[in-house]
Amino acid sequence: MHINGTENSGPSVLTDIATLRARARQNVEEGAVTIGYGAHRETIIKLLNEALATELVCVLRYKRHYFMAKGISSESVKAEFLQHAKEEMAHADRIAKRITELGGEPDFSPDGLSSRSHAEYVPGDSLVSMIKEDLIAERIAIESYREMVAFLANNDPTTQRMIKEILAMEEEHADDMASLLEGMKV
Repeated sequence: MHINGTENSGPSVLTDIATLRARARQNVEEGAVTIGYGAHRETIIKLLNEALATELVCVLRYKRHYFMAKGISSESVKAEFLQHAKEEMAHADRIAKRITELGGEPDFSPDGLSSRSHAEYVPGDSLVSMIKEDLIAERIAIESYREMVAFLANNDPTTQRMIKEILAMEEEHADDMASLLEGMKV
């Protein structure tokens, strides 16, 4: 194999240009999903739709908490709830976009949303219980996304990278909620 005019004596892992070009012309209606895609697409789309439902449930819970938070410490906590709701919505948008890139359809249907979600929608009846429920949901998302990253392995590096980025944000959210909870102790 030649790379940039030099001979490479290592194992041939790169496909020659003519083959790359020929493969790109096959099944062109598949968009970004090429012959080299190693994952089972329907399974990945199902997992991503579960992640989408999880993010949407988290948006709804954070928004409720934002509007329902009351008390002496509520203003700073409300700001955190609102920020997290916005970030969870951004996650949902990224996941929906990836589903369509894989040739699937993002499931935004409210019917069955809570059963598709890994996290629960627990309203909370006090500022402390709201923070706890958000922390629990973040912990669920963290575990779920860690498992997805491992499941994807090297079969879908694009989806895996996106999930890793979302996972990092979920870990930040959990840390924020844990800090708020710690600040609520008397």
